[in-house]
Amino acid sequence: MVPRPSDGLVYVSGAWRTAADASVSVFDHGLLYGDGVFEGIRAYNGRVFKLERHIDRLFDSAKAIRLQIPNTHAEVCELVVETCRRNAIHDGYIRLVVTRGPGDLGIDPRKCPRAELIVIARQLTMYAAAASGIRVVTSTFRRNAPDATSPSIKSLNYLNNILARLEANDRGADEALMLDAQGYVAEATVDNFFIVSAHALLTPPTATNLKGVTRDTLLELAATLGITTEERPFTLFDVWTSKEAFICGTGAEVVPVVSVDDRTIGAGTIGPVTARLVTAYHDFVRSHGTPIGVSARTAATPATV
Repeated sequence: MVPRPSDGLVYVSGAWRTAADASVSVFDHGLLYGDGVFEGIRAYNGRVFKLERHIDRLFDSAKAIRLQIPNTHAEVCELVVETCRRNAIHDGYIRLVVTRGPGDLGIDPRKCPRAELIVIARQLTMYAAAASGIRVVTSTFRRNAPDATSPSIKSLNYLNNILARLEANDRGADEALMLDAQGYVAEATVDNFFIVSAHALLTPPTATNLKGVTRDTLLELAATLGITTEERPFTLFDVWTSKEAFICGTGAEVVPVVSVDDRTIGAGTIGPVTARLVTAYHDFVRSHGTPIGVSARTAATPATV
């Protein structure tokens, strides 16, 4: 059966299947208990951006929760590229999910003999442009502590973040800013956070937030642009009095923040440092990455790897 363009092909249970046929067991511990890890990856201009770095982080997250990925690092990279080929992805978003796999009721991971690997690749339609900037409020929900559920693990359990996003929705904001247990700024619900002070571009250390691939890329680009950067703790006072602020992530890219807790940031528009980084990031991601190319296999016939 030839899949409809709107369906696409999903890699799951060792084969590419139409989206309508792709499924996991109701006894999968990823569904029952959020026991698993994931990655979000972008494709630009026929290339997968920082593919190996994303897969490194996927394996690190899996190692932290003692989850054995059923494929090698190289095999997972190839599965991502092949899934993009089979879905004719030129500019798109890839979601990699590794669950503990099907087992039985009860949280004991020993009930799950084999992990489940899922690769989804979609044409990019999920994020709208936010060049004019977004409004942010500080959430009353604190980011998980490193000795609870480490924010460095990109796990399937996002309830902490979802509660903060619900709060932002209720308050009419575009995004929520989360603090750590000590009251320092951690991150937004699904993105890293930066401010521009009088002296440098600042971002929190990664002890209480995800070590984002976009975050790292922006720090590298800032160095090439001669922008001084610092990774250090800072407070809401620093945010409220900053000259510029923005969030960043794989899906969002770089989005300026124009107000936090009803306090206007800078001039209330995208600032000069943020604008330079937006341009540099836009150019960089569209000229670097692993080429997708053309598959030798037909995308019309799901096949087991």
